[in-house]
Amino acid sequence: MEIGEQRKKAVTVLAAGVLFNLSIGVLYSWSMIKMKLAAAAESGGWGWNSVQAGRPYTVAIVCFALGVLIGGRIQDKIGPRRVVTAGGAMVGLGMVLSGIVGNSAVGVTLCFGVLTGLGIGIGYSSVTPPALKWFHPGRKGMVSGFIVGGFGLGAVYYAPLATALLNRYGIESTFIYMGIAVMIISTAVAQLVKNPPSGYTPGTPAKLKKSAAKPAAKDMNWREMMRTKRFCLMMIIFLLASSCGLMILGNVSEIARLQAGISEETILALLVSFMAVTNFAGRIGGGLLSDKIGRLNALFLIFVIQMLNMAAFMFYQNLPLIIIGIIGAGFCFGSILSIFPALTADQFGLKNYGQNYGIVYLAWGLSGVVAPVIADYFYDAAGNFNTAYIICAVMMVFIIGVNYLLKREIGK
Repeated sequence: MEIGEQRKKAVTVLAAGVLFNLSIGVLYSWSMIKMKLAAAAESGGWGWNSVQAGRPYTVAIVCFALGVLIGGRIQDKIGPRRVVTAGGAMVGLGMVLSGIVGNSAVGVTLCFGVLTGLGIGIGYSSVTPPALKWFHPGRKGMVSGFIVGGFGLGAVYYAPLATALLNRYGIESTFIYMGIAVMIISTAVAQLVKNPPSGYTPGTPAKLKKSAAKPAAKDMNWREMMRTKRFCLMMIIFLLASSCGLMILGNVSEIARLQAGISEETILALLVSFMAVTNFAGRIGGGLLSDKIGRLNALFLIFVIQMLNMAAFMFYQNLPLIIIGIIGAGFCFGSILSIFPALTADQFGLKNYGQNYGIVYLAWGLSGVVAPVIADYFYDAAGNFNTAYIICAVMMVFIIGVNYLLKREIGK
């Protein structure tokens, strides 16, 4: 394959992965949907309590992680295109069925939480491996950053779109219209996601400096990976760091309302969209940074920033300060999600990457349970998130220590 054709196909697969993830990022609109679910009937809501309104999102996070494991394993065996197509179809179908079942906490939990959540994970897990295979290993951080960045950027348009649809058409129609659009766009883009041909070797970019990331000593299967100490340390870091990020991400609207007195739905939607932008910037910036200074060095910087941000978050009592907090939380959370795919590929190889990262990603799924528990428990007890912020800051100190142990382990 000629270099020009090789570059064109590599960019096509990367762009398709970004667009696919951009189309399925419906989770990032849930904070707006959740407020409408909890609103009284006279305001166009369903009057659900906080537990009912939060359960579909929590279940979706868990099923998302399970879907990553399932999709990663399948695409390792049969290739990505059909798996990505199935994932996109499931996301859209789950949304449509959520609208059809209507005002049913169980029905929406099953349709959105289980079916849409699994579909997101199955598709999400199957666009990164082929993109990584098309590019030079020194570009792992950049490639994973763009791919996962597409998913996070979905909230830029999903939050205001969901708000507009909810206010005009109601909850049921919003689910249906969004689901149909997701199904059409995602399945069309999925046809461009393909592995390189057998024996393909990516060229080395002329301007590519020596990568800070070391290639894996060998390709490991999931059993070999799980027997390593570095795998256990990576899981601890991923779980706790993601929990801190999701605690802010899942409650940004409520935090702005509570601490800064913001009640205008348009402003709250814009804050969710802004957090998505910072999330996207973190995924790109964190990936590029890790290519240059090393994955664990980049993580150390990110964890220090997040620790300071969590410690200060209770003092963010106006809109400008809330924005500063969102920038820190969004960038750090996004960086973690771009660095860990590259770190997994570095340490355990690309041959079984889909399944291996699916297992690593279970830590993120568990964080979707831990984060709401931390936030909701202390919010219900005190009426604010201050204790949750302190706990997250302490967790970040612990994570920095575990990151140091991981660096020593990898350096052996």
